[in-house]
Order: sequence, then C-alpha cells, then structure tokens
Amino acid sequence: MPKQLRLLLIGMVINVVGASFLWPLNTIYIHDVLGKSLTMAGVVLMLNSASGVLGNLIGGLLFDRFGGYRSILIGVSMTMAAGLGLALNHSWPWYVLFLTLIGFGSGMVFPSMYAMAGSVWPEGGRKPFNYMYVAQNVGVAAGAALGGLVASISFPLTFLANALMYGVFFLLALTTYHRIKVDAGEQKGLLQADKGIKNKAKFTSLLVLCAGFLLCWVAHVQWQTSISSYTQSLDISINQYSFLWTVNGAMIVLAQPLISTAIRYVAKTLKAQIIIGIIIYMVSFVVVANAGQFTGFLVAMIILTIGEMFVWPAVPTVANELAPKGREGFYQGVVNSTATGGRMLGPVLGGFMVDVYNINALFVLLIGLLFMAIFTTMFYDRAIKKEQVNTELTA
Repeated sequence: MPKQLRLLLIGMVINVVGASFLWPLNTIYIHDVLGKSLTMAGVVLMLNSASGVLGNLIGGLLFDRFGGYRSILIGVSMTMAAGLGLALNHSWPWYVLFLTLIGFGSGMVFPSMYAMAGSVWPEGGRKPFNYMYVAQNVGVAAGAALGGLVASISFPLTFLANALMYGVFFLLALTTYHRIKVDAGEQKGLLQADKGIKNKAKFTSLLVLCAGFLLCWVAHVQWQTSISSYTQSLDISINQYSFLWTVNGAMIVLAQPLISTAIRYVAKTLKAQIIIGIIIYMVSFVVVANAGQFTGFLVAMIILTIGEMFVWPAVPTVANELAPKGREGFYQGVVNSTATGGRMLGPVLGGFMVDVYNINALFVLLIGLLFMAIFTTMFYDRAIKKEQVNTELTA
C-alpha cells in the first residue's frame, strides 16, 4: 500500500468519526429535543443532503481541474466552521442552517478522497476503494459508539466533538495532503483527447448504475431516520441504538477478510456482487419489519451490514473502471452525490410514510424499491454493450 494512501485512510477515519458524532442522532434530536415532526426532520435532513449533492459535484469537478488538495481544504474548512457554529448555537432554525453547510462542505471532500485513492494506487484495482470503505466504517464504529455515550451525557457535547474532529482533519490535510500529487493539467489534456460516443455510453451506464444505488441508499438511510425514531418508541435506549452502528462498523472492519473470500467464490463479476448484496439487503428489511426487541434489530443490522459490504465498495470501483482519463473525480462525484441524494430523499419519504401510514407500510415500500434496484443493476452496462456491437458492425 502506498504511503500516500495511508494518509488518505487516516484522514477518512478522522473525518467520519467527527461526522458520526452527529448523523445517527439528527432525527432523534430534531424530533425529541426540538419537538418537530418526523416529516419536518426529514425535510431538514433533505436540505443537508441536497447541499451535499451539490458539494459532491463541485468537489469532483475541482479535483479534475485543480487536484484534491485544494478541494479538500475548501470543503473541510466549511465543515469545521459550520460545526463550530452548530456547537455554539443548536436551536431552531440555526440547526438547519449549520447542518446544511456541513452537508455542502462534506460533499466536497468525499469525491476527492476516493479519486485520490484511485490515483495514488491505480494498479491496486478495487483494493484502494475497499480500504477507503473500511476506513470510513472504522470512523462510523468509533464515532457512533462515542457519540451515543456523549449524547447520553449531553447533546451539546456531541456538536462540540463534531467540530473538534473536523479541526483535526483540517490540520492533517493542510500539513500532509499537498504531498499527494495529481497533475490537473495532464488530466485536462487526456480529457480533451477522449471524447465521443464511447464516453456517452460510459456515462449512461454510470447513471443507470447510480439509479439503483440511489434506491439502496433511500432504504439504508431509514436506519438513521425513521427506524431510529421507531426504536425509541420500543424503549430501546440511545446507547443501544448507537451500539447497532458500532456493530455495523466493527463488522465491516473485522469481517472484511471473510466477506472478501465469500465474494470471490459467489460473485465472479462486480455486477453479480452488487445484485447479491441487494438481495441480502432485502432480507434485512424483512427481519427488521418483524423485530420488536433489541435482539431483532441487532440481527437485522448484521444482515444489512453483510449486504452493504457487497454493494458499497463495488459501485465506486465500477465508476473508476468506467471513468475516462481525466474524469475520475467527476465520476466519483456522481457516485457520491447519488449516495447523498438517497440520504436526501430517504428521510422525507420515510417520515411521510410513517406519519401518514405506519412503519410497516414503509418496510413494504423499501423492499419494492430494492427489487427495482436489482433490475437497474442487471442492465446498467447495456449502453456500453450496444456501443461495442455497433463498433464491430461498422469495423
């Protein structure tokens, strides 16, 4: 593993630890502390994610033009400043403003981190993306565990811890990431030389793949929003709920060798890997729909995590393979903005379904959406195959 990738992994852990102090508890804070409805909580999280979508796209474009160092510093500076503002004033409506700014700044960081990982170890194939995924979930496990503990003492302390971790990440990026070189000028030259139908077919394939990825995230984010509030109605404590995310992150780290071995045997292609993961995802929602106690939610989280380990690292790997030279940042920006888009739409959809119908109606809808994701994944590369056939016929 290149030393530069290790620096990126350390930064990813620190950044996500900070974020994980906050995001699992947002809905609980908005609904139970600020006294807003689940639908309103969904709207607030939608604004956070919508700004993240914009940040992802801008961050990806900045990476392709200027490299990752500048775009990461800009993004983390914004999240650090907004996190400090949230620590100082977390009343309504300031909570909404600072959470939206945090979403935009965080969105700028992630595509550059993933694109830089692929750039510093191109011969690593899917390995740099797997390592980044694992690092991200080390941060989730540590941050969720600490966040639940801190929140049980005082919610305002979680906001302060969030801001402090962003500050540590800023210092790391400022002092070390300038050594991670990406030749933006070379990228622009390659980009200008690589235009035409081939690029359109790849981009179309990326969009179809991301449509299914979006649906998966709409389902996944319910664990952070509607399901988190549902656990409170069943008298499951905040510490127990946070422990579910600790299990999620710990499994991703500790079970990685086992899952990687399983993937080599049961999924010969990245497409098969994603489809199998979505099916496992569906099983997890069947389990959680019938859970009434903490143990049921724990089993559902374990199953969900296995499905996540199949799907989450595979999608940016496919995007990296599809990306023309010089567009790696933009393609990773599209993938990350899709994930953020799912986090944007999911809370509103989940809150509406629970407020108007009930939690069981939401689970039925989510299973249906995951069925749709299987079909988009099956046919995402159809445009590339069609372009190849046309090329062969005209040759």
